[in-house]
Amino acid sequence: MAEAGSVNVGSGREEKEPEGLSQESAPTGTTISRVKLFDTMVDTFLQKLVASGSYRRFTDCYKHFYQLQPEMTQRIYDKFITQLQTSIRDEISEIKEEGNLEAVLNALDVIVEEGKDRREPAWRPSGIPEKDLRSTLVPYFLQQRDALQRRVQKQEAENRQLADAVLAGRRQVEELQLQVQARQQAWQALHREQKELVAVLREPE
Repeated sequence: MAEAGSVNVGSGREEKEPEGLSQESAPTGTTISRVKLFDTMVDTFLQKLVASGSYRRFTDCYKHFYQLQPEMTQRIYDKFITQLQTSIRDEISEIKEEGNLEAVLNALDVIVEEGKDRREPAWRPSGIPEKDLRSTLVPYFLQQRDALQRRVQKQEAENRQLADAVLAGRRQVEELQLQVQARQQAWQALHREQKELVAVLREPE
């Protein structure tokens, strides 16, 4: 696996901070894009995640299976790590899209660049930093809350459909049981009538 293979897993060595993550490592006068910085942080997080869940630790949890099928264990681990990284990246991308995070970070970069040459205090809508910050963050958090509520509602609807399907299946089973019992009782009654008829025919006149 390309992504997991690029990380020193299980080595016990302390990982170095990736270049571009620290402002100090950047050349003087160079400004790092916040979007790029965010992506670098995500990559660093994934690297540390893979390192913490090293193959050695994975095999320690499944020693017997590893001893029987070492190659299969390696393939399972590689696929698990790949799917885990893909899932995390997809979730982060979805959050970035829902919150329009990339546009917000780029706009922040523009604001910072434009403010570098200003000598007067920065303009604020209200003049109160706390209020201005609240007015910016509250809509974002409300948007996130609405997105979560939509997910919950969708999941609840799916759960209701599954519950209805289970109930319908139970009703069908109960109806089949009743039909079987009715046929069994009818067969038993018919059998009794046949025995009684045979007995009557065998009686001497």
